[in-house]
Amino acid sequence: MPRRAKAGRRVSNLKRRGPNREPKRRFTLFCEGAKTEPAYFTAIGRACPDTLIAVKDSVGVPMTVAEQAAAEAESRKRGRKRRESFEEGDQVWAVFDRDQHPRFNDAVALCKQHGVGVARSNPCFELWLILHERDHDKPCTRQDAQRELECLRSEYDKRRAKTPDCADMIRRVEEAEERAEAQLRRRKEEGDPHGNPSTTVFRLTRAIRSADKNARP
Repeated sequence: MPRRAKAGRRVSNLKRRGPNREPKRRFTLFCEGAKTEPAYFTAIGRACPDTLIAVKDSVGVPMTVAEQAAAEAESRKRGRKRRESFEEGDQVWAVFDRDQHPRFNDAVALCKQHGVGVARSNPCFELWLILHERDHDKPCTRQDAQRELECLRSEYDKRRAKTPDCADMIRRVEEAEERAEAQLRRRKEEGDPHGNPSTTVFRLTRAIRSADKNARP
């Protein structure tokens, strides 16, 4: 006679197990800008539903943003010591501009010291948005970049605090990533790794999209 499983014992059924998938990853972002950056990453979050994106209210100079991001990263590390870690794959990022800010390099160093990702743009975040529409490899000021973006995106108006249509722009995020990576490579070849113009925001968007893809069944 076939043996019966003892009462109360759970019999595993391998056929019922779903495909392997990673848990949803959380990205906590501290941004220098109050409108454009949050609007952009909110749109990325909607396009990547299997990631969790929280944009913190951290408007200020890069050093302020870096300090807040570093404090968040340390808080998460302490939290993981008190319980089983479901946050090991979560990431904290600081998003800020080179522009003419003082202590910029100190802000970058502080982020790296605490394991915070840095999405830096030189001169400003608008450069990253321009790359969704076309390549850009000419040194520029913040005002130059904003004017160019206004030409490319008629709905964008910096003076009236109007943001571009980020939901439309992120349809071309992979093209922007390729352009930004090539742009950064050219700056390195010139001996100025993060010179003007350059941005590392593509590293953040790739990390978000990769986490979203890996979390899907």
